[in-house]
Amino acid sequence: MHDLSPLLSGFVPIWSISAAGYAVGRTGLLGPHAESVLGRFVFNVAMPAALFTMIAGTPLDAFVNTSMIAFAAGTALACLLGFAVSRWFFGRRLPDQAIGGMAAGYVNSANLGIPVAVQILGDASFVAPVLLFQVLLVTPAILTVLDAGTGGGAGRRREGGGAARLLLVPLRTPVILGAVLGCAVSAAGWRLPAALGHSVGLLGGAGVPTALLTLGMSLHGRPPATGAAFRAEVGATVLIKTLVQPLAAFAVGSLVLHLPAHQLFAVVVLSALPSAQNVFIYARQYDLSTALARDAVMLSTSLSMATLSVAAWVLGPAPA
Repeated sequence: MHDLSPLLSGFVPIWSISAAGYAVGRTGLLGPHAESVLGRFVFNVAMPAALFTMIAGTPLDAFVNTSMIAFAAGTALACLLGFAVSRWFFGRRLPDQAIGGMAAGYVNSANLGIPVAVQILGDASFVAPVLLFQVLLVTPAILTVLDAGTGGGAGRRREGGGAARLLLVPLRTPVILGAVLGCAVSAAGWRLPAALGHSVGLLGGAGVPTALLTLGMSLHGRPPATGAAFRAEVGATVLIKTLVQPLAAFAVGSLVLHLPAHQLFAVVVLSALPSAQNVFIYARQYDLSTALARDAVMLSTSLSMATLSVAAWVLGPAPA
């Protein structure tokens, strides 16, 4: 059994910075357009810098890991179920279906995954392949669907349509471009000059707290989404995220791949992480309703304390 106080400390920044964002939104401290401006800053500047820094400093062979098959299977099932629930049960449009799928299967592997891996698994290296998988495969797929469903988001519809626009998604989407450039630097074995690398790192470091601040601001200033249908949609999304995804990863890892105990433990723990705040940022960037993304992130983050604790209790190594 693990001491849960270090685990709790990983959640405190999420709750406290989101609460600070709510206070900022409630008081109007940053003006009426702050949420929009900060959201664009995260998506177009800070998040690409963070992804570039992380991937450029990570050997790409970290992605080649048998246990990633189990994680990928759980992620694919959760995203597809979230997509299907949004489409066939709640009649959402294509871009909203993409957000529903992402909320159901895209884990908070960066600002929460790293401290959880250190405290529960004792090794943060397990997070690297998860980060690479989400950034290099899941994110481009989600953003391509969002681009196709919205015509490229606000201010981009005049660029034309069809296949040509979709082929240009990586070139005009800073999040993907930052990841691709990071891959190129990593594959070539390059290192940025120290001063430039430090500057990019500082810029990227602003991404997570600003995203959480923006998420908190979204909790104030607009009427909350209500109704039985919306509550059911949030509940279904969070159920897929917190239970179906880790159980699917466990089933594939144990019954199909026969992973060693420590790898199986890592896969289940990382699959049980809550929805990432990136879901909210993407919904906001593409002018979609942020209610599902916002509530799924907050609720899954609260519930994941319980699911992570159960995973540590059931699968974790016995205390010495």
